[in-house]
Amino acid sequence: MTEKTQQREYFFDSIRAYLMLLGVPFHVSLIYSSQAWSVNSLASSEWLTLLNDFIHAFRMQVFFVISGYFSYMLFLKYASRHWLKVRLERVGIPMLAAIPLLTVPQFFMIKAWTTKIGDWSNLTLYQKFNALSWDLISHLWFLLVLVVLTVAGMAMFKWLRDAQRPAKDYADINWTKLSFAILLCSLGWGAVRRFLFIFEPQLLSNGLFNYAFMQSLFFLPFFVLGAMAWKYPAIKALLVKPVPWTFIGSALAFVAYVANQTWSKGEGWLYEIDAIVSMMMGLWMVNVVFSLGHRFLNSHSPRVTYLVNASLFIYLVHHPLTILYGIFVVPHIGNNTLGFFTGLVFVFGIAFILYEIHLRIPLLRFLFSGKPQR
Repeated sequence: MTEKTQQREYFFDSIRAYLMLLGVPFHVSLIYSSQAWSVNSLASSEWLTLLNDFIHAFRMQVFFVISGYFSYMLFLKYASRHWLKVRLERVGIPMLAAIPLLTVPQFFMIKAWTTKIGDWSNLTLYQKFNALSWDLISHLWFLLVLVVLTVAGMAMFKWLRDAQRPAKDYADINWTKLSFAILLCSLGWGAVRRFLFIFEPQLLSNGLFNYAFMQSLFFLPFFVLGAMAWKYPAIKALLVKPVPWTFIGSALAFVAYVANQTWSKGEGWLYEIDAIVSMMMGLWMVNVVFSLGHRFLNSHSPRVTYLVNASLFIYLVHHPLTILYGIFVVPHIGNNTLGFFTGLVFVFGIAFILYEIHLRIPLLRFLFSGKPQR
Protein backbone atom coordinates (compact mmCIF):
# COMPACT_ATOMS: atom_id res chain seq x y z
CA MET A 1 0.00 0.00 0.00
CA THR A 2 1.38 3.37 -1.07
CA GLU A 3 0.13 6.71 0.07
CA LYS A 4 0.58 10.06 -1.56
CA THR A 5 -0.65 13.16 0.22
CA GLN A 6 -1.09 16.63 -1.16
CA GLN A 7 -3.18 19.70 -0.64
CA ARG A 8 -6.84 19.22 -1.50
CA GLU A 9 -7.66 20.41 -4.98
CA TYR A 10 -11.06 22.02 -4.66
CA PHE A 11 -11.45 22.70 -8.36
CA PHE A 12 -11.76 18.96 -9.03
CA ASP A 13 -14.63 18.75 -6.53
CA SER A 14 -16.33 21.73 -8.16
CA ILE A 15 -15.93 20.39 -11.68
CA ARG A 16 -17.22 16.96 -10.70
CA ALA A 17 -20.30 18.47 -9.04
CA TYR A 18 -21.09 20.81 -11.93
CA LEU A 19 -20.67 18.04 -14.50
CA MET A 20 -23.17 15.92 -12.60
CA LEU A 21 -25.62 18.80 -12.28
CA LEU A 22 -25.30 19.51 -16.01
CA GLY A 23 -27.37 16.36 -16.44
CA VAL A 24 -30.45 18.44 -15.64
CA PRO A 25 -30.11 21.07 -18.41
CA PHE A 26 -28.96 18.28 -20.71
CA HIS A 27 -32.14 16.25 -20.31
CA VAL A 28 -34.49 19.23 -20.12
CA SER A 29 -32.98 20.62 -23.34
CA LEU A 30 -33.32 17.14 -24.87
CA ILE A 31 -37.09 17.57 -24.71
CA TYR A 32 -36.81 20.63 -26.95
CA SER A 33 -34.02 19.36 -29.22
CA SER A 34 -34.35 17.70 -32.61
CA GLN A 35 -33.25 14.39 -31.02
CA ALA A 36 -36.02 11.83 -30.49
CA TRP A 37 -36.43 11.10 -26.76
CA SER A 38 -38.99 9.65 -24.36
CA VAL A 39 -40.88 12.97 -24.54
CA ASN A 40 -40.47 15.82 -27.01
CA SER A 41 -42.03 19.21 -27.55
CA LEU A 42 -44.22 19.73 -30.63
CA ALA A 43 -41.49 21.79 -32.33
CA SER A 44 -37.75 21.66 -31.74
CA SER A 45 -35.52 24.60 -30.86
CA GLU A 46 -32.25 25.18 -32.73
CA TRP A 47 -30.43 26.80 -29.83
CA LEU A 48 -31.54 24.14 -27.36
CA THR A 49 -30.48 21.44 -29.83
CA LEU A 50 -27.02 23.05 -29.98
CA LEU A 51 -26.89 23.34 -26.19
CA ASN A 52 -27.85 19.70 -25.84
CA ASP A 53 -25.26 18.61 -28.40
CA PHE A 54 -22.55 20.68 -26.71
CA ILE A 55 -23.17 19.20 -23.26
CA HIS A 56 -23.35 15.68 -24.67
CA ALA A 57 -20.16 16.03 -26.73
CA PHE A 58 -17.76 16.45 -23.81
CA ARG A 59 -19.33 16.16 -20.35
CA MET A 60 -18.81 12.50 -19.55
CA GLN A 61 -15.33 12.31 -21.03
CA VAL A 62 -14.19 14.98 -18.56
CA PHE A 63 -16.11 13.27 -15.78
CA PHE A 64 -14.32 9.94 -16.32
CA VAL A 65 -10.91 11.62 -16.26
CA ILE A 66 -11.76 12.94 -12.79
CA SER A 67 -13.15 9.52 -11.79
CA GLY A 68 -9.92 7.83 -12.84
CA TYR A 69 -7.89 10.45 -10.97
CA PHE A 70 -9.70 9.96 -7.66
CA SER A 71 -10.07 6.19 -8.09
CA TYR A 72 -6.32 5.76 -8.43
CA MET A 73 -5.71 8.14 -5.54
CA LEU A 74 -7.89 5.94 -3.30
CA PHE A 75 -6.29 2.80 -4.73
CA LEU A 76 -2.96 4.00 -3.36
CA LYS A 77 -4.56 4.77 0.00
CA TYR A 78 -6.20 1.39 0.68
CA ALA A 79 -5.30 -2.26 0.32
CA SER A 80 -6.47 -3.53 -3.07
CA ARG A 81 -9.39 -5.66 -1.89
CA HIS A 82 -10.58 -3.03 0.55
CA TRP A 83 -10.41 -0.43 -2.24
CA LEU A 84 -12.50 -2.65 -4.51
CA LYS A 85 -15.08 -3.21 -1.75
CA VAL A 86 -15.35 0.48 -0.93
CA ARG A 87 -15.57 1.59 -4.57
CA LEU A 88 -18.17 -1.03 -5.51
CA GLU A 89 -20.27 -0.08 -2.49
CA ARG A 90 -20.08 3.64 -3.29
CA VAL A 91 -21.05 3.07 -6.92
CA GLY A 92 -23.05 -0.16 -6.91
CA ILE A 93 -25.39 0.49 -3.97
CA PRO A 94 -26.80 3.78 -5.38
CA MET A 95 -27.19 2.13 -8.79
CA LEU A 96 -29.02 -0.91 -7.42
CA ALA A 97 -31.15 1.25 -5.11
CA ALA A 98 -32.13 3.62 -7.91
CA ILE A 99 -33.49 0.81 -10.12
CA PRO A 100 -36.51 -0.13 -7.94
CA LEU A 101 -36.91 3.36 -6.45
CA LEU A 102 -36.52 5.43 -9.63
CA THR A 103 -36.15 3.67 -12.96
CA VAL A 104 -38.86 1.01 -12.42
CA PRO A 105 -41.52 3.70 -11.72
CA GLN A 106 -40.02 5.68 -14.61
CA PHE A 107 -40.44 2.66 -16.91
CA PHE A 108 -44.13 2.37 -16.07
CA MET A 109 -44.56 6.12 -16.63
CA ILE A 110 -43.01 5.85 -20.09
CA LYS A 111 -45.00 2.71 -20.89
CA ALA A 112 -48.31 4.23 -19.80
CA TRP A 113 -48.01 7.85 -20.95
CA THR A 114 -45.69 7.81 -23.99
CA THR A 115 -45.37 5.88 -27.24
CA LYS A 116 -41.64 5.14 -26.86
CA ILE A 117 -41.95 1.45 -25.94
CA GLY A 118 -44.81 0.65 -28.31
CA ASP A 119 -47.30 -2.18 -27.90
CA TRP A 120 -45.84 -4.05 -24.93
CA SER A 121 -48.23 -6.99 -25.24
CA ASN A 122 -47.03 -7.80 -28.76
CA LEU A 123 -43.31 -7.70 -27.97
CA THR A 124 -41.35 -10.94 -27.86
CA LEU A 125 -39.70 -12.05 -24.62
CA TYR A 126 -36.31 -10.83 -25.86
CA GLN A 127 -37.78 -7.49 -26.98
CA LYS A 128 -39.30 -7.02 -23.52
CA PHE A 129 -35.99 -7.89 -21.86
CA ASN A 130 -34.13 -5.48 -24.13
CA ALA A 131 -36.63 -2.69 -23.52
CA LEU A 132 -36.21 -3.23 -19.78
CA SER A 133 -32.42 -3.19 -20.19
CA TRP A 134 -32.51 0.20 -21.90
CA ASP A 135 -35.05 1.79 -19.59
CA LEU A 136 -34.17 0.28 -16.22
CA ILE A 137 -30.49 1.13 -16.60
CA SER A 138 -31.42 4.39 -18.32
CA HIS A 139 -29.45 7.36 -16.96
CA LEU A 140 -27.74 5.05 -14.45
CA TRP A 141 -25.48 3.80 -17.25
CA PHE A 142 -22.48 5.79 -15.99
CA LEU A 143 -22.68 3.99 -12.63
CA LEU A 144 -22.67 0.65 -14.46
CA VAL A 145 -19.65 1.80 -16.47
CA LEU A 146 -17.92 2.86 -13.25
CA VAL A 147 -18.55 -0.63 -11.82
CA VAL A 148 -16.99 -2.20 -14.92
CA LEU A 149 -14.02 0.17 -14.90
CA THR A 150 -13.53 -0.30 -11.15
CA VAL A 151 -13.30 -4.07 -11.55
CA ALA A 152 -10.92 -3.62 -14.50
CA GLY A 153 -9.03 -1.04 -12.45
CA MET A 154 -7.85 -3.72 -10.02
CA ALA A 155 -5.48 -5.02 -12.69
CA MET A 156 -4.79 -1.72 -14.44
CA PHE A 157 -3.97 0.18 -11.25
CA LYS A 158 -1.74 -2.59 -9.93
CA TRP A 159 0.25 -2.45 -13.16
CA LEU A 160 0.39 1.33 -13.04
CA ARG A 161 1.43 1.38 -9.38
CA ASP A 162 4.16 -1.24 -9.81
CA ALA A 163 5.50 0.02 -13.13
CA GLN A 164 9.17 0.82 -12.68
CA ARG A 165 9.56 4.10 -14.53
CA PRO A 166 11.97 6.96 -13.87
CA ALA A 167 10.56 10.02 -12.16
CA LYS A 168 11.11 12.09 -15.30
CA ASP A 169 8.88 9.80 -17.36
CA TYR A 170 6.38 11.63 -19.54
CA ALA A 171 8.30 14.86 -19.02
CA ASP A 172 8.25 15.22 -22.81
CA ILE A 173 4.49 14.74 -23.05
CA ASN A 174 2.65 17.30 -25.17
CA TRP A 175 -0.79 17.79 -26.64
CA THR A 176 0.20 16.42 -30.03
CA LYS A 177 1.26 13.09 -28.52
CA LEU A 178 -1.74 12.91 -26.21
CA SER A 179 -4.15 13.79 -29.02
CA PHE A 180 -2.62 11.12 -31.25
CA ALA A 181 -3.01 8.52 -28.50
CA ILE A 182 -6.71 9.35 -28.04
CA LEU A 183 -7.18 9.36 -31.81
CA LEU A 184 -5.85 5.80 -31.94
CA CYS A 185 -8.27 4.83 -29.14
CA SER A 186 -11.19 6.33 -31.07
CA LEU A 187 -10.18 4.46 -34.22
CA GLY A 188 -9.95 1.26 -32.18
CA TRP A 189 -13.45 1.79 -30.77
CA GLY A 190 -14.76 2.48 -34.26
CA ALA A 191 -13.12 -0.68 -35.59
CA VAL A 192 -14.74 -2.77 -32.86
CA ARG A 193 -18.15 -1.28 -33.61
CA ARG A 194 -17.77 -1.75 -37.38
CA PHE A 195 -16.74 -5.38 -36.83
CA LEU A 196 -19.84 -5.96 -34.72
CA PHE A 197 -22.02 -4.12 -37.25
CA ILE A 198 -20.85 -6.49 -39.98
CA PHE A 199 -20.78 -9.79 -38.10
CA GLU A 200 -23.05 -9.42 -35.01
CA PRO A 201 -25.35 -6.44 -35.69
CA GLN A 202 -27.98 -7.57 -33.17
CA LEU A 203 -25.53 -6.90 -30.33
CA LEU A 204 -25.50 -3.19 -31.16
CA SER A 205 -29.21 -2.92 -30.35
CA ASN A 206 -28.82 -4.80 -27.07
CA GLY A 207 -29.10 -2.31 -24.21
CA LEU A 208 -27.10 -4.25 -21.63
CA PHE A 209 -24.25 -4.92 -24.07
CA ASN A 210 -24.10 -1.29 -25.16
CA TYR A 211 -24.01 0.04 -21.63
CA ALA A 212 -21.66 -2.53 -20.09
CA PHE A 213 -19.25 -3.08 -22.98
CA MET A 214 -19.39 -0.38 -25.66
CA GLN A 215 -19.70 2.54 -23.23
CA SER A 216 -17.05 1.11 -20.92
CA LEU A 217 -14.69 0.66 -23.87
CA PHE A 218 -15.36 4.23 -25.02
CA PHE A 219 -14.60 5.85 -21.64
CA LEU A 220 -11.72 3.54 -20.65
CA PRO A 221 -8.99 5.81 -22.15
CA PHE A 222 -10.27 8.81 -20.17
CA PHE A 223 -10.43 6.78 -16.94
CA VAL A 224 -6.84 5.62 -17.47
CA LEU A 225 -5.74 9.16 -18.35
CA GLY A 226 -7.10 10.38 -15.02
CA ALA A 227 -5.18 7.70 -13.13
CA MET A 228 -1.99 8.56 -14.99
CA ALA A 229 -2.51 12.25 -14.22
CA TRP A 230 -2.33 11.38 -10.52
CA LYS A 231 0.86 9.33 -10.85
CA TYR A 232 2.72 11.51 -13.34
CA PRO A 233 2.87 15.23 -12.50
CA ALA A 234 3.85 16.07 -16.09
CA ILE A 235 0.54 14.74 -17.40
CA LYS A 236 -1.47 16.56 -14.75
CA ALA A 237 0.41 19.81 -15.47
CA LEU A 238 -0.37 19.37 -19.16
CA LEU A 239 -4.09 18.98 -18.44
CA VAL A 240 -4.30 21.96 -16.09
CA LYS A 241 -2.19 24.51 -17.97
CA PRO A 242 -4.36 26.47 -20.47
CA VAL A 243 -3.38 25.92 -24.09
CA PRO A 244 -5.04 28.20 -26.68
CA TRP A 245 -5.19 25.62 -29.44
CA THR A 246 -7.16 23.14 -27.31
CA PHE A 247 -9.82 25.85 -26.94
CA ILE A 248 -9.81 26.32 -30.71
CA GLY A 249 -9.71 22.57 -31.30
CA SER A 250 -12.72 22.06 -29.02
CA ALA A 251 -14.72 24.64 -30.98
CA LEU A 252 -13.78 23.06 -34.33
CA ALA A 253 -14.54 19.59 -33.00
CA PHE A 254 -17.97 20.76 -31.89
CA VAL A 255 -18.66 22.09 -35.39
CA ALA A 256 -17.68 18.68 -36.75
CA TYR A 257 -19.88 16.97 -34.14
CA VAL A 258 -22.94 19.01 -35.14
CA ALA A 259 -22.22 18.46 -38.84
CA ASN A 260 -22.00 14.70 -38.31
CA GLN A 261 -25.25 14.66 -36.32
CA THR A 262 -26.95 16.73 -39.02
CA TRP A 263 -25.82 15.06 -42.22
CA SER A 264 -24.84 11.48 -41.34
CA LYS A 265 -27.95 9.37 -41.76
CA GLY A 266 -28.82 5.78 -40.91
CA GLU A 267 -26.05 3.39 -39.92
CA GLY A 268 -23.43 4.66 -42.37
CA TRP A 269 -20.39 5.89 -40.44
CA LEU A 270 -22.37 8.09 -38.03
CA TYR A 271 -21.27 6.33 -34.86
CA GLU A 272 -17.64 5.82 -35.86
CA ILE A 273 -17.24 9.48 -36.82
CA ASP A 274 -19.07 10.43 -33.63
CA ALA A 275 -16.56 8.42 -31.59
CA ILE A 276 -13.57 10.12 -33.20
CA VAL A 277 -14.98 13.62 -32.85
CA SER A 278 -16.35 13.08 -29.33
CA MET A 279 -13.12 11.58 -28.02
CA MET A 280 -11.02 14.39 -29.48
CA MET A 281 -13.38 17.09 -28.25
CA GLY A 282 -13.61 15.38 -24.87
CA LEU A 283 -9.83 15.34 -24.53
CA TRP A 284 -9.41 18.99 -25.49
CA MET A 285 -12.30 20.01 -23.26
CA VAL A 286 -10.45 18.38 -20.36
CA ASN A 287 -7.88 21.15 -20.78
CA VAL A 288 -10.55 23.82 -21.18
CA VAL A 289 -12.50 22.70 -18.10
CA PHE A 290 -9.48 21.89 -15.90
CA SER A 291 -7.60 25.11 -16.69
CA LEU A 292 -10.66 27.32 -16.14
CA GLY A 293 -11.60 25.35 -13.03
CA HIS A 294 -8.09 25.67 -11.64
CA ARG A 295 -8.18 29.40 -12.32
CA PHE A 296 -11.63 30.22 -10.91
CA LEU A 297 -12.81 27.34 -8.71
CA ASN A 298 -9.76 26.26 -6.71
CA SER A 299 -10.90 27.46 -3.29
CA HIS A 300 -13.00 26.07 -0.47
CA SER A 301 -16.66 27.03 -0.55
CA PRO A 302 -19.47 25.71 1.68
CA ARG A 303 -21.83 26.16 -1.28
CA VAL A 304 -19.67 23.98 -3.50
CA THR A 305 -19.29 21.40 -0.71
CA TYR A 306 -23.09 21.24 -0.49
CA LEU A 307 -23.37 20.79 -4.27
CA VAL A 308 -20.67 18.11 -4.25
CA ASN A 309 -22.60 16.17 -1.62
CA ALA A 310 -25.94 16.69 -3.38
CA SER A 311 -24.84 16.17 -6.99
CA LEU A 312 -25.21 12.38 -7.20
CA PHE A 313 -28.65 12.39 -5.59
CA ILE A 314 -29.79 15.25 -7.83
CA TYR A 315 -28.55 13.39 -10.88
CA LEU A 316 -30.30 10.16 -9.87
CA VAL A 317 -33.73 11.73 -9.24
CA HIS A 318 -33.74 14.36 -11.99
CA HIS A 319 -34.43 11.96 -14.87
CA PRO A 320 -37.93 10.76 -13.86
CA LEU A 321 -38.75 14.34 -12.80
CA THR A 322 -37.75 15.57 -16.26
CA ILE A 323 -39.94 12.94 -17.94
CA LEU A 324 -42.87 13.91 -15.70
CA TYR A 325 -42.30 17.54 -16.65
CA GLY A 326 -42.20 16.63 -20.32
CA ILE A 327 -45.40 14.62 -20.16
CA PHE A 328 -47.59 16.92 -18.07
CA VAL A 329 -46.19 20.46 -18.30
CA VAL A 330 -44.44 20.87 -21.67
CA PRO A 331 -47.67 20.61 -23.75
CA HIS A 332 -49.04 23.66 -21.90
CA ILE A 333 -46.07 25.98 -22.57
CA GLY A 334 -45.94 27.23 -26.13
CA ASN A 335 -42.54 28.92 -25.99
CA ASN A 336 -39.58 26.51 -25.98
CA THR A 337 -37.16 28.86 -24.25
CA LEU A 338 -39.67 29.61 -21.50
CA GLY A 339 -40.39 25.90 -21.22
CA PHE A 340 -36.69 25.10 -20.86
CA PHE A 341 -36.08 27.54 -18.02
CA THR A 342 -39.37 26.57 -16.34
CA GLY A 343 -38.22 22.96 -16.57
CA LEU A 344 -34.93 23.80 -14.86
CA VAL A 345 -36.79 25.44 -11.98
CA PHE A 346 -39.25 22.55 -11.78
CA VAL A 347 -36.64 19.76 -11.81
CA PHE A 348 -33.97 21.44 -9.70
CA GLY A 349 -36.54 22.72 -7.21
CA ILE A 350 -38.16 19.34 -6.55
CA ALA A 351 -34.82 17.50 -6.68
CA PHE A 352 -33.27 19.69 -3.96
CA ILE A 353 -36.38 19.35 -1.80
CA LEU A 354 -36.15 15.55 -2.14
CA TYR A 355 -32.44 15.75 -1.32
CA GLU A 356 -33.16 17.59 1.94
CA ILE A 357 -35.85 15.05 2.82
CA HIS A 358 -33.55 12.09 2.13
CA LEU A 359 -30.84 13.59 4.38
CA ARG A 360 -33.19 13.10 7.31
CA ILE A 361 -33.77 9.39 6.60
CA PRO A 362 -30.65 7.29 7.37
CA LEU A 363 -31.70 4.36 5.16
CA LEU A 364 -32.14 6.63 2.13
CA ARG A 365 -28.85 8.38 2.86
CA PHE A 366 -27.15 4.99 2.78
CA LEU A 367 -28.92 3.78 -0.36
CA PHE A 368 -28.12 6.91 -2.36
CA SER A 369 -24.51 7.29 -1.19
CA GLY A 370 -23.26 3.77 -0.51
CA LYS A 371 -21.67 5.08 2.68
CA PRO A 372 -22.37 3.59 6.12
CA GLN A 373 -24.33 6.04 8.24
CA ARG A 374 -23.14 6.97 11.72
